[in-house]
Amino acid sequence: MTLDLKTNPPPATLFSKDAKDIAELLNKDTSKNKSTQIRRFYDELVGWQERIGTDEQKFKDYEAFIHMLNAKAAYAQGRKLVTQEFVEWLNSCIKQVTDTRTLNHFRLHFEAMLGFLKFFKRD
Repeated sequence: MTLDLKTNPPPATLFSKDAKDIAELLNKDTSKNKSTQIRRFYDELVGWQERIGTDEQKFKDYEAFIHMLNAKAAYAQGRKLVTQEFVEWLNSCIKQVTDTRTLNHFRLHFEAMLGFLKFFKRD
């Protein structure tokens, strides 16, 4: 699935259908992609966004740390905590995060996806 975080305004389906589709994909392997594990990545992303706000210079200063989430996802995959699909989705989204606006789009998309994932993982 290809998402477009760069359009302004964001695509109408980014926080609904697209987020739901990703959550369904991530829910296929019930032994991995646990909500708490995925939430750790979201929480870190939110932390960076809070530090940056709407300051483009701060974004440039912290951009490398946002990209480090890719390495952390690869590590989590190596420990069999997340799936390849999660890593690919995260990498694809982070690649599109080029300024504070796209960072915000990604955070909101991630938040929506987490809501759907929690719904699918209920027992």
